Amino acid sequence: MHNSFLTHEIKNSFALTGRLRASINVGNPILAKRGGDNVGGVSVDLAQAFGDALGVEVEFKVFESARESVQAVSNNNADIGFFAIDPLRANEIAFTPPYVLIEGSYLVAENSALTSNHEVDAPGMRLVVGAGSAYDLFLSREIKHAEIIRSATSPTVVDTYVAISADVAAGVKQQLEADSQRLGGLRLLPGNFMVIRQAMGCSKSLPEAATRFLRNFIEAKKRSGYVGESLIRNRIDGATVAPPDGQ
Repeated sequence: MHNSFLTHEIKNSFALTGRLRASINVGNPILAKRGGDNVGGVSVDLAQAFGDALGVEVEFKVFESARESVQAVSNNNADIGFFAIDPLRANEIAFTPPYVLIEGSYLVAENSALTSNHEVDAPGMRLVVGAGSAYDLFLSREIKHAEIIRSATSPTVVDTYVAISADVAAGVKQQLEADSQRLGGLRLLPGNFMVIRQAMGCSKSLPEAATRFLRNFIEAKKRSGYVGESLIRNRIDGATVAPPDGQ
């Protein structure tokens, strides 16, 4: 994507304050992580690259959960963000095509009788998920029989699950694996219950030219290998670069 496509209208749409305010969710370790006073990850890399494309400085607004991160863009407290595509969020957020795909998995106790994902949605089952996360939005639509219990954020799901002796924890596969190693006595059910399509997003109030510029930006970063290189550089396993839009 060449900067000749950039107009004053587009630049001003994304940088009303003179800077690009990027909403960063550190509740998903695949996207971003804190490192001391700094934050890094694929979403941070993409935000910086988009700021470079606009020719403006980037101001990072860091949140602990997807819900807070989405609200920041919805409430015009941030200009762009990095979210899982979901139809409920699409009421307020204009999404790009996905840039990475992430697995959502279930975690259970080693001695649990559960052996497959389809067994989770049963009467009497208690399922813990991060409030407002893509997994929460998806499971709230799909789960018909199990009880859904919401922890404050995705990183607190497993600790909540243990504290209340729930049956299942749901979330990012890599986060669940890390928690399983940290606590012991836990295992993941095989496969995944959903695949998250992680995208960039901005307010739907922005002009079509601006949202098109953002879509073109993310497609160019996938084609060039930038997204894949960022995943490698940030040592992210388990996330794959999404295919080009329409494939």
